[in-house]
Amino acid sequence: MKELISAFRESVIQSGLMLELTPTYILLTMLVALVCAAMIALVYKFFYRGACYSANFTVLLVMTTLVTTFALITVSANLVLSLGMVGALSIVRFRAAVKDPLDIGFLFWSIAVGITCGAGLFVYALVCSFFIAAVYVILTVVRFGPNSYLLVIRHESSCAGEVAVELSGIRTRLKNRTVTGSTVEISYKVYLKGEQAGIVDRLNAINGVSRAMLIEYTGDI
Repeated sequence: MKELISAFRESVIQSGLMLELTPTYILLTMLVALVCAAMIALVYKFFYRGACYSANFTVLLVMTTLVTTFALITVSANLVLSLGMVGALSIVRFRAAVKDPLDIGFLFWSIAVGITCGAGLFVYALVCSFFIAAVYVILTVVRFGPNSYLLVIRHESSCAGEVAVELSGIRTRLKNRTVTGSTVEISYKVYLKGEQAGIVDRLNAINGVSRAMLIEYTGDI
């Protein structure tokens, strides 16, 4: 049995599957992973489109990249530890809820960078990270079609006709309607162009409208 294990170990070493780790290689790997993680965190911070930015999630992106890199270095350096790590990670359960689908994309990005850096593909990790960052920034800055907002109006039922006239020229979708006595509170998802942004001022000028509020619609409100 010992001879079989030794023969297997020698064949793995000769195949180049196991990396020879040195302090310089480990430091270089972690630094490249840190550079990529910093890029991911900065893109997430400055181009976040949700309602509430979370600084803790930004830190999580950096930590996920570094921890994944560390795990892949371990897997690449020792076959026995890699098998044990697979068994250990298979029993881990994460219960945290991710509200925004884009956050899941950033998490996958961090994990992919960690795997790539841990495998020693530094140029590949940097080039792909720059490419993904550029694509995300372009898609965030260049929005296709009219901007969507959430329009909340509170008014007396007597002026419902005037409110409807003001909204007739705007593309709307009803989200919520609440009636309390003679007071109506209604929420619309509206699609506005630049010249239509003054709809709030026109609604507030109507006699009987107590509040008109316009909020950028991100889907998580």
